[in-house]
Amino acid sequence: KSIYRQEAQVNMKEKPLSSSGPFAGKGSLEQRQEQKSVLSPSELSFHKGRQTLYSKPLALEMKLESRMEENEQFLQKWGKKAVDKCLDLNNCRLTTADVRETVALLPSLPDLEKLDLSWNDFIGGTLHLLTQQMHLVSKLKILRLGSCRLTVDDVRALDAHDWILYFPSCLPQRSHPVSLLSCSSSDSSFPGQSLPMLPNLEVLDLSMNRNIAGSLNSIAQGLKRTSDLKVLKLHSCGLSQKSVRLLDAAFRHLCELRTLDLSCNKELGGGFEDAPGLATLEHLEVLDLHQCSLTAHDVVSLTQVIPILSKLQELNLSANKKMGSSSENLLGRLRFLPALRSLLINNCALESETFTALAEASIHLPALEILNLSWNKCIGGSLKLLLETLKVSTFLQELRLSSCSLVTEDVALLASVIQAGHLAKLQNLDLSYNDSICDAGWATLCQNLWLLKELTELDVSLRPSTFRDCRQWFRHLLCAVTKLPKITEIGMRRWVLPASQEEELECFGQNHRNSIHFDHSGFQ
Repeated sequence: KSIYRQEAQVNMKEKPLSSSGPFAGKGSLEQRQEQKSVLSPSELSFHKGRQTLYSKPLALEMKLESRMEENEQFLQKWGKKAVDKCLDLNNCRLTTADVRETVALLPSLPDLEKLDLSWNDFIGGTLHLLTQQMHLVSKLKILRLGSCRLTVDDVRALDAHDWILYFPSCLPQRSHPVSLLSCSSSDSSFPGQSLPMLPNLEVLDLSMNRNIAGSLNSIAQGLKRTSDLKVLKLHSCGLSQKSVRLLDAAFRHLCELRTLDLSCNKELGGGFEDAPGLATLEHLEVLDLHQCSLTAHDVVSLTQVIPILSKLQELNLSANKKMGSSSENLLGRLRFLPALRSLLINNCALESETFTALAEASIHLPALEILNLSWNKCIGGSLKLLLETLKVSTFLQELRLSSCSLVTEDVALLASVIQAGHLAKLQNLDLSYNDSICDAGWATLCQNLWLLKELTELDVSLRPSTFRDCRQWFRHLLCAVTKLPKITEIGMRRWVLPASQEEELECFGQNHRNSIHFDHSGFQ
């Protein structure tokens, strides 16, 4: 503004008459007119500079204002407000033209840290438009492209050699996840080639890539360069015994690993027979091996490893039926995991000896919050073995005993534990598919449920082939629910309510909280 003011003052002043040169001796009016028409080189330069001084800021200002208006219109089209560090355009049905508009938006977003384009099925094949301009948002940390129907060319556009240089913050900093879900076979080599360019990578999720096993050697070699990796997920990747051996060689280089998910790889069974590298993951907190067809030899190997993983907080061995008769020693050694918070051993075909070993070890797990033993039939009639565990598990929030062949004595025992003031923090109780419990047993349980003040979900559903009347205990359940401030879901599938209680249930919904959902099978 001061520059403009000075120039205005210059314009208002009359320039002195020249005393020499081609205009000497002419009248003042004549001189002024001649001076306007003929200028010296220095004067011409001065006027051009003054013109530039006026026009350049004005042009920039107009251009910036125009761009801001266009950006605002683009964001309004998708119901978005002003953008600073996060641009979320997920599930907006973006087209190629929209991608171009998004790219045009980047120069005005120098502080952008997160760009989410997920769930836009029509942008596949256009990613090169975006990656070519990534240098404009050098602070970008998170780029989400889930479910965008990316093509091979798109993956190539994301190749580390091309785009990682646009993100200097990705190299010295941490906590930048890489997630590639459901890629094609032609894309499977991409992770192995890129990992050496990401030495500070902390999260790598390659789950649900069934064709990735063929490139696992390359990936394993790349993992040796990512010593800061904390999360490795290879869920449902078609891994085999050979895959485990390749990964095992990389484990000793991943001393910071906290989470390892190898679940749902049914061909993996037998791969842990000789896997010493797993024992080097001394900081591991989460180990997920559910549905991996673990063999007796795998169990023997894991028995030696488990005591070393003293920081383990979550262990999932579910749906490994072959370990049922051979896991006595493994489950017995769970006592060496004092930090364990979640233990999932459902559908493992446990036998009485293995369940006994588990029950004895679980007493030494004071931090336990989640215990899932569903679909292990041997528990029926033997729940008393868990009595001491249930007493000391003061932090237990979720207890699942679905389809465990529980009998009336088992739920009576559970009711006594609740009555004694234990399980005070329980939020989710699943007793479904235990059809052998008589009405008296359900009545006893329901009479004590009101003591579980933190309870949010209860499931007592019957098997699909069974239908029963619940008139003998349903009123006790209603009475308990009135004293449970947090309950929202009650599963009662295949339980039939008598017609006389239909009005009672309707009145309950009106007088109390309509947010409670009773999932029952109607009235008789």
